[in-house]
Amino acid sequence: MMHLMVPASLAALMCLGLAAEAVAQPRAFNCIGAEKLEDDVFEVSFPSRSAQPAPGARTPVAAAAALAKEDLARNICVLGHAVREGGQATSTELAARRAREVAEMLSVEHGVERDRIRAEARNPGFSRSTENREARSVTIVVLPAPGP
Repeated sequence: MMHLMVPASLAALMCLGLAAEAVAQPRAFNCIGAEKLEDDVFEVSFPSRSAQPAPGARTPVAAAAALAKEDLARNICVLGHAVREGGQATSTELAARRAREVAEMLSVEHGVERDRIRAEARNPGFSRSTENREARSVTIVVLPAPGP
């Protein structure tokens, strides 16, 4: 067995680097009630039974990203919907995949920090979020900035 000798100062720096990485936490926010907000809400449509956005998806995603970049204190809820696209479990999984896809677009293509985005499936059996919304969509809600 081979043992490496690491100087104490280097070992301390390595531990600090690991500790800093382990301490980093995502932003504390949730998406409870986000589907009830009416301002700064964007819809992204999807073809039936697909997790790939429709061709017009780039416009609302870009608009939501631009709004979020104007105020770095604002976070984003990405709420996936899939109603009657298979059984209940299949619809919920499809809604989650759609939300993740849009969250990736916001992060990778538009540079919104990933810790500012929550991607969630909205199950129509437990939420009124699909009452006035397209059943094959993702709703992007740019949340208001937290108060003082």
